[in-house]
Amino acid sequence: MNVPKNNLYLAMQGAMILTLAGLVTKILSAAYRVPYQNIVGDIGFYIYQQVYPFYGMSVILATSGFPVIISKVVVDLGHNTSKATRSKILTVSFWFLAGLGFFMFLPLFFFAHPIAQFMGDVYLAPLIKVTSFSFLLIPFLSTYRGVFQAQQDMKPTAISQVIEQGVRVSFILVSSVFMIKAGFTLYETGVGAFFSSILGSVAALLFFFFYSNKKNEQVRHFPEDKVRLKTIFIIRKICKYSFTIGICSLLLILIQLIDSLHLYALLTDMGIDEETAKKTKGIYDRGQPLIQLGTVVATSFALSIVPVLSTAKADNRTDFITKKIHLSIKLCLVIASSATIGLIAIMKPTNIMLFTDSSGSFLLMILIGSIFFTSLCLTLFAILQGLGFTVFPAITVLVGTLIKLLVNSYLVPIYGIYGAASSTTFAYFVVALSNYVYLAHKGYVFKEYKALYKIIGSNSLMLCSILIYLVFMKQYGLAFDERIGAAITALAGVVLGGFVYGIMILKLKVFSREELVNIPIINKVMK
Repeated sequence: MNVPKNNLYLAMQGAMILTLAGLVTKILSAAYRVPYQNIVGDIGFYIYQQVYPFYGMSVILATSGFPVIISKVVVDLGHNTSKATRSKILTVSFWFLAGLGFFMFLPLFFFAHPIAQFMGDVYLAPLIKVTSFSFLLIPFLSTYRGVFQAQQDMKPTAISQVIEQGVRVSFILVSSVFMIKAGFTLYETGVGAFFSSILGSVAALLFFFFYSNKKNEQVRHFPEDKVRLKTIFIIRKICKYSFTIGICSLLLILIQLIDSLHLYALLTDMGIDEETAKKTKGIYDRGQPLIQLGTVVATSFALSIVPVLSTAKADNRTDFITKKIHLSIKLCLVIASSATIGLIAIMKPTNIMLFTDSSGSFLLMILIGSIFFTSLCLTLFAILQGLGFTVFPAITVLVGTLIKLLVNSYLVPIYGIYGAASSTTFAYFVVALSNYVYLAHKGYVFKEYKALYKIIGSNSLMLCSILIYLVFMKQYGLAFDERIGAAITALAGVVLGGFVYGIMILKLKVFSREELVNIPIINKVMK
């Protein structure tokens, strides 16, 4: 009877460690883009964001994609078997990922110019070439992380993520300031930024090398005749999880990739001159760090609950599972809705505070609607995967990406950049709705309608309080278009809105005391 409890404890502890590390790294990943945009301007930001999805794909696969896949394969096939079997699983996994990484490296490196040409900007080719090297590091980082995660030891993975992101962000900002002052072009500065990103991955790899030597966790090779597990069987498992888990982890990046590949070309086809199109795309890209940051905050609490689902399902704890699912969805709704509505309300001063001017504020309001749906998507993905329903979420990601492509192609020629923002939000909406309908079809219907009404009421009061505050500020000449004034206006709006919303959520008792105790992060605070 102690085994399930121990497994549950380890799952919760590991989830907490990775949640906190993920929170730190994702906040860093979103936050550094603000000073970077301030350094290089909207056109420089356009250049960086055009190529970022390629790099982002490699980082996500090496962080939250393949390590999870490797750990699951080890647990599924070799957790209770010999060291030789586990060694073979890790060896096969490494070489499979090495081949996959090399396969992804080749077209990006050798066909960088045609890809850049297809994107409508041939000067992006050197940036794409530099980015391609990140795929060669995937097998090393993924295998190390997978080894430790399979042992329920999340600390090395967490530390490596923080090191990677810290080194990356520091070098990007320092190199950008230096290169701009030294007179390098914006495209050359972009090359420097992606080279800095590669250094971050190398730093994480060096950490694993020294850590594993210290812990004596090197993968050993055993004679083939001692291992009965067939290589092809391991590869099939990896391929299966690569589709289900890997694709889901790429949702945000794939949607960004669609914009990178043809949004700029669509804008120039409308007759917009190249410089204006680049600046417009750069302003549009201001929304990406905001979406990422909002989604991280909204999902960090909800996702910390989900890892126990697979353990609970194995023990047939139906009531426990239902309560956890309801709590995860409710948490996501509470935080994601307020983050979305609150940010939309203070978008103009926030835009000035972060990006120096109010350009594209209405555009960003449309795009920020994505926060609510992306948060729901990621929460529902985690719930469905925890319950063992892994294929459907991956299919919806591919369908959502296709919808983004098709709707982009239709709306952008008519509505310009606003069409791109609308297609992004719509694509996330379709993915979120599809996954909720599927979850409901499996018997897990969210029935807490009273809580839903309370959340809507709390958001309405929060929105009214922020709007009254903004009108008051403007009426008495206290709302400034300058950056410092805008920062004061935006931050005070956050405090006011957060205070009103928090009081309403507590007063209306959206969460019971039992639910609050079951939220890992809040539970630690209450203790």
